[in-house]
Amino acid sequence: MANPAPPPGAAKPRQSLLVRTIAMVLLALIVLVGVAVLIIWLAVRPQRLVYTIEDASIHGFNLTNNHLNATFNLVIRSYNPNSKVSIYYDKVEALVSFDDQAVAFNTIAPFFQPRRNVTHLGVKLVAQDMALYGAVAKDLGLEKSAGEVELDVRVKAKIRFKVGVWKSRHRTMRILCSPTLVHFSSSKSFDRTYCDIDL
Repeated sequence: MANPAPPPGAAKPRQSLLVRTIAMVLLALIVLVGVAVLIIWLAVRPQRLVYTIEDASIHGFNLTNNHLNATFNLVIRSYNPNSKVSIYYDKVEALVSFDDQAVAFNTIAPFFQPRRNVTHLGVKLVAQDMALYGAVAKDLGLEKSAGEVELDVRVKAKIRFKVGVWKSRHRTMRILCSPTLVHFSSSKSFDRTYCDIDL
């Protein structure tokens, strides 16, 4: 005589138990990862990076018919105050703007910054026949006549943090140095500009 078939609902308790077990394992993993990240953060206690413009100059300035030719030379100081965190700068871009219009752009070679390190970056940005809006060209011409110009320097970088053998995923860091006051006369010294960092 054949055994009677199990009732249709008999498998449901086993399925729900399996689902609950998987959910509990996933929750435990999430909690463990969160605790690990918290422990690492408390052990490392990362400090904010410090960026400044140490020097800036303009060469070959020519503004004709609202078109700009000029070379902007900058010395950017990057300070990593952390004793346990080093940084990979995998992609770095620098931009100079005036009155919210970009006038010169360049990339900076990737570099590695060790712990408690100061790195100076010499950056050369060239404006070559850059077309300016009428009001922007007028204001830039007036500031040139006054002997100094207020610029915004922006840096965008893709970075990774390194703690021991662990490396973080890529993060985007944005740096704004404003206003950066640049004198056209080499007889006037440059005043350091402190930058804001968004990370």
